[in-house]
Amino acid sequence: MSIVFVSSLLYAESMFDAVMERIQNACDRAGRKRSEVKLVAVSKNHSVAEIEEQILSRGHRILGENRIQEWQAKALELADVEWHFIGNLQRNKVKYCLPFELIHSVNSLRLIDELQRIGESKDHVFKILLELNVAGEVSKQGAALADLEQLVDHARKQPNVALKGLMTMAPFSDDPEAARPYFEKLHTIRDRLMLDELSMGMSGDFEVAIEEGATIIRVGSALFKA
Repeated sequence: MSIVFVSSLLYAESMFDAVMERIQNACDRAGRKRSEVKLVAVSKNHSVAEIEEQILSRGHRILGENRIQEWQAKALELADVEWHFIGNLQRNKVKYCLPFELIHSVNSLRLIDELQRIGESKDHVFKILLELNVAGEVSKQGAALADLEQLVDHARKQPNVALKGLMTMAPFSDDPEAARPYFEKLHTIRDRLMLDELSMGMSGDFEVAIEEGATIIRVGSALFKA
């Protein structure tokens, strides 16, 4: 085993362990159990070899992808993985989504209808989150808050769609605290709707998200060496 390979593996382990420590510390500050927060390792733009070395070797098997074609190539090589879809989902790609444990990014009535249509034809129930653009950013995907009630009502009427919770992305900022109001707002909405899951928080702000009640965090760059 080469010195370079050993050094690379140790670096990957240190990054993973550092993220896990940050998660635990955030849970401690919030008075939450570590088991209440699921880490989705965002593996987009990373090779199978990188994923195996930096994530799977640490015993973690929950991965998130945001492009169907890239995910399909990886899924052929990686077994026993819990896959989450976290990107913008086109309706013509829904038919490929049966293996995903959870689809985080449902944001329209038409997409819900297509999930129901495919689910019914395949005798499959899609577990989904509704993606909300809490900050109202033009550049971001996600449904407007004004459309939320209609989306929730529609999703709950579909027998092959299981609405589990909500997802959002906070506006980009160098200050993690800037995300807190958006996470707090989503938590309040989730509680009002009596849903279970809150997918919020990425590499730069996941600790704040945990403090504000996130049940799922989506972390990529903090886990993968450049």
